[in-house]
Amino acid sequence: MAFSEYLADRVRQRLFKRGQVVEKKMMGGLIFMVNDKMCIGVDIDKKSNTDRLMVRVGKLPYENLLKKDGSRPMDFTGSVMRGFLFIDPEGFDKEEDLDFWVAKALEFNTLIA
Repeated sequence: MAFSEYLADRVRQRLFKRGQVVEKKMMGGLIFMVNDKMCIGVDIDKKSNTDRLMVRVGKLPYENLLKKDGSRPMDFTGSVMRGFLFIDPEGFDKEEDLDFWVAKALEFNTLIA
């Protein structure tokens, strides 16, 4: 499993007291499950060897969020998974940018049953 513990810790701090949070190693990285639902994850992009986030945002805000710096479609399996985004470092290096993506993941997490 390849992921940055530093980035994982940054995400952990933001998820503290946000519900039942469980960490699972899967998809080559670390996924944070919030209230038994996949929410946000961290891994290393094998092509660029850089950290990245996997953010579950849902299908409605997906197109608009693709316009944000560092955001791109999640194509983990070779086909795009709508509702999920990969965020490259330029999109989360600043604290306020990481706050934004964690908030978007948590926002969608509360919408799904």
